[in-house]
Amino acid sequence: MTWEYLHFTTGPRIELRRVVFTPTMDIRWRRMGIRGRDWRRHESNYDLTMARQSPLDAAHKSLGAKLVDFGGWNMPLNYPSGTTAEHHACRTSAVAFDVSHLGTMRMDGDDVVERVQRALTNDLNKITPGRAQYSHLLDDEGSVVDDIIVWWVSPTRLDVMPNASNTTRVVNALGGTDVTSSRAIIAVQGPEARERVRKVHSDLAEVPHFGVQQITWRDADVVVAGTGYTGEDGIELAVPTEVAETMWQELLDAGVVPAGLGARDTLRLEAGLPLHGHELGPGITPLQAGLNWVVSWDKGPFIGREALLAERERGISRRLRGFVAEGRRPLREGCGVIIDGAQVGTLTSGNISQVLGHGIGMGFVPPEVKPGAQLQIDVRGTLMNAEVVKPPFVNTNRHNKTPE
Repeated sequence: MTWEYLHFTTGPRIELRRVVFTPTMDIRWRRMGIRGRDWRRHESNYDLTMARQSPLDAAHKSLGAKLVDFGGWNMPLNYPSGTTAEHHACRTSAVAFDVSHLGTMRMDGDDVVERVQRALTNDLNKITPGRAQYSHLLDDEGSVVDDIIVWWVSPTRLDVMPNASNTTRVVNALGGTDVTSSRAIIAVQGPEARERVRKVHSDLAEVPHFGVQQITWRDADVVVAGTGYTGEDGIELAVPTEVAETMWQELLDAGVVPAGLGARDTLRLEAGLPLHGHELGPGITPLQAGLNWVVSWDKGPFIGREALLAERERGISRRLRGFVAEGRRPLREGCGVIIDGAQVGTLTSGNISQVLGHGIGMGFVPPEVKPGAQLQIDVRGTLMNAEVVKPPFVNTNRHNKTPE
């Protein structure tokens, strides 16, 4: 057997590596705090052509993108400019991410709001058609099955956007039709995003933050939302597959820089945004992740509500916090959080902040460990001095809400 994984180097680079799996290596990885979900198992003859292809796959290859398997999709990790350059381009100008691996589940009918209300944690009655909302799908124990963006396109139509690997689970919970293969999703992010998008079509740039609109472009119906995952202003476009490459190219011609999933991850970490499988997932509730605002207690029953009520009553046993370390050495997932010589928690995400120039991370610790606390992070046997902080780590325009 071989295992394929994304390797984060001591610098800002992210590499795709393949190794031959042995039980000894498995023990060594576990001692380093690396968990099984971070490794994708493959037969020795694994080929990326087995993964699903984005409608923009040919465009990525023509740009020299480094393609990796991400959630069963063949997606760009970075382009020849590299992750660091793409990260800074998003913070200073505008980039485009292909996020077509995210699911789109279409719900139609007069009862769509009622169906979502019974399943997800947030309350759709807080918004109206033409708006988007962040929400969670839980299991009966209150753990986050998936974190979801709901696009309320029209009074009788909702486009629910789950993470790539969770689309089937969300369809089973909510019903609806999986229309993922009918469109590409392009996220244009950065302080100049709207200025660049306006050159393609002025109406696309006018959607408000967390607004949703339908626009006709080149005789195709495009849905545009004022959402994103970087902490910057920006929009996300659901573009029919037949015109997706044309849209992508016109965005690049307008000065938007292509960026891969490597930069998307470092950007969301600087913004303090949780990632499913790290800060959210099995055994992790919204309350532990500091996302209480995603739970609407008074709207009526939803999946996992009773378990969350019980946890709220007894108090959480751990809390997601942000950490900043001294020096340029990156923090990594799996690193221990040390107080008075004892490990009290573990990092769920970590890297070096490209903007700040020092290590940052997120992880779970006892709830009494609050912002301002001084502690240490164990990075492969080296104890690094660190402080607990409240994300985001980098102050942008604070367009994406982070754990409080």
